[in-house]
Amino acid sequence: MADNAEDQEGQAPAPAPKKKKGGGMKWLFIGALVVILGGAGAAWWMLGGSTTEAAEAAEPELSTRGVFAFEPFLVNLADDGGQRFLKATVSLVVENPEEAKHIEETPVIVAHIRSAIIEVLTQQKAPALVTPEGKTALKQAIKTRTSPLMPDKKVLDVLFSEFVVQF
Repeated sequence: MADNAEDQEGQAPAPAPKKKKGGGMKWLFIGALVVILGGAGAAWWMLGGSTTEAAEAAEPELSTRGVFAFEPFLVNLADDGGQRFLKATVSLVVENPEEAKHIEETPVIVAHIRSAIIEVLTQQKAPALVTPEGKTALKQAIKTRTSPLMPDKKVLDVLFSEFVVQF
């Protein structure tokens, strides 16, 4: 038996079981990263890092804005049969009175803006226009369509002083 024990001792030892390579450390690192990013995002949000707040803060006060009013629009709506119409008086709010005066004094800009508003209005349907959401969407569509027509100027708001939908 002694020979047997010596023979066993001379042999290479059995390989040790394989260890997992950094599995626990990897998950610990990922967890820490999630906690850090979540905390940074929460801090940014709580400190008022919203982009919409920054955009609203950049807009001028109401008393310093300018307004350009158009003659009333009377258009057929896109409803089936073409029997419904809209009469609306639209005003565009710009950053200051000087910009409004510049628009007023440039007939080609007025004509392009008026044409764009007519195109937007004639694409509308009566049932949508009589809802508050429909009016809000229409204001946004007019704002989006007219802003590029005024170089170096921004339409801040669209106002309706008259809005009649015929049924």
